[in-house]
Amino acid sequence: MSFPIVVWILTALAAVAIVLTRLRLRGEAAAGRFSISSRVPLTHFVAGVVALVLWLGVLVAPEDSFIGGPFVGILAIAFWWVTAICGLLILMRWLPAKGRHAPAAAGDSWSDGPGLSLLAHLGMVVGVLVFTYAYLTAAV
Repeated sequence: MSFPIVVWILTALAAVAIVLTRLRLRGEAAAGRFSISSRVPLTHFVAGVVALVLWLGVLVAPEDSFIGGPFVGILAIAFWWVTAICGLLILMRWLPAKGRHAPAAAGDSWSDGPGLSLLAHLGMVVGVLVFTYAYLTAAV
């Protein structure tokens, strides 16, 4: 499989992770051990949508155009990193808690534990590393 195809597949998976995270965390009773600020998922969603739009522009626009140029490319990578970091912060709600008064993990209808969040957000970090490498080496 060629590297540009991998980048396109990871772009689609990143879009799914952004949307599903927004859907999963939109309520007050999100799964996890701890509650997180509502600003983190919102920042994750907004930065993810901006990154996705800019990144798609970089992938499809000619290199000599403004959208295919270096400024938009660097901006897209920066927004991807903001999205990935927010995703890791979202994962923090699953950190184990010790002690007598530690809260129990709350479940939801999506999964019984942090598996889906781990898959999506650690996958997002790997995807962003691939996007960064692909952009820096001009592979896409």
